[in-house]
Amino acid sequence: MTGEAMTARPAGGLVHGMGRELCEADWPALTNDEVRAVLGRFERQAGLGTSRDAAISWHSQRPMSAAAIVRFADSEVFVKRHHVAVRTPERLRVEHEFADHLRARGQPLPRVLRDARGDTLVRDGDFIYEVHARVVGVDLYRDVPSWYAFTSLDHARAAGRALARFHQAARDFPLPPSEPGVLTNSIAIVASADPLGEICRLVAVRPGLARAVAQRSLVEDFARYHLRAVEKAATLLREFAPQWGHGDWHASNLTWSSTGPKAVVAGVLDLGLANRTFAVHDLAVALERSTVDWLDLNGSGHIVANLDAVDALLDGYEEVQLLDEIELAALVAILPVVHLEYALSEVEYFAEVVRSSDNADLAYDGYFIGHTRWFEEAAGSVLIDHLQRVRRRSITKPFGAGE
Repeated sequence: MTGEAMTARPAGGLVHGMGRELCEADWPALTNDEVRAVLGRFERQAGLGTSRDAAISWHSQRPMSAAAIVRFADSEVFVKRHHVAVRTPERLRVEHEFADHLRARGQPLPRVLRDARGDTLVRDGDFIYEVHARVVGVDLYRDVPSWYAFTSLDHARAAGRALARFHQAARDFPLPPSEPGVLTNSIAIVASADPLGEICRLVAVRPGLARAVAQRSLVEDFARYHLRAVEKAATLLREFAPQWGHGDWHASNLTWSSTGPKAVVAGVLDLGLANRTFAVHDLAVALERSTVDWLDLNGSGHIVANLDAVDALLDGYEEVQLLDEIELAALVAILPVVHLEYALSEVEYFAEVVRSSDNADLAYDGYFIGHTRWFEEAAGSVLIDHLQRVRRRSITKPFGAGE
């Protein structure tokens, strides 16, 4: 199990990419020998048996890490591998601590397993492994691309309810925000009183990002496409207390009570983009990822929002936690720029870590610039206008009311 030796993915290992087409994975797939070596560290823990009988039963098709479900004795576990250029041990331990916090408050996250030393990760060379108990529920969306739309409005409504409960459970998690890095979600820029200065500081502390955008007019593009929206959003966000959020709330990061259209959320997956942001920012991420058809950005280019799904997700959220007028105003303001910081982290990932210039260009032009520009176009304006009407209808609600 030597990380540096893994340079090729086994044949047939196509995964989801940045659009609807399958593509070559960024990382080699996990192998039986590899997971057996990892699970050897967990033998006799939590009733698990011998690792020599462990076998992979399913490989994840997510592109930015390698993961698999592994049959281990009489149970199944989920094994995930990260490269240290993407996820540091310190950051991964924060995710595990957050998961423990949420589980203690009744959130249905899978248990993070600990080895004989009590650690939640195994490091081998440049790779880090984590092992989770199998999550409860049906992984209904596991074989569809990330950001795939809900297949029913009831699923969207159930996801909204579950997100509100997640936010309630996360409120008192005390750790500070994670440091900027590749594939990270944050509010360092969008909540800043000096966003132009903040983006310059980000480039200064991220030499990989600086190299990735060296041939770009980053500051000028930010000022042209984002600055006005960020300044408006930041003013509103200062009304709220920061708290940890999921950072990547969409259908394939949830499990479900059944395969039917009225299934409810049974489990929550993947805290890889969790960070200390704001509940309303996290809700905007959920709307952006789940109700806008971004997968066509690199295809037909015809992107629309499902307004019925927007209403269903918000209705579900407000069944648990009502949004007051200021929160709804902040939601409308942050939505066009909620993706920009993650998009920059993707630019660095593609340019510096996996050396894909095409995907780095797509992340910059399509995601960093394109997402925000879309909200100024006809289809995006329809979504913003719709949310403005929702906001006006909500003014009669009791201020700050909730469950």
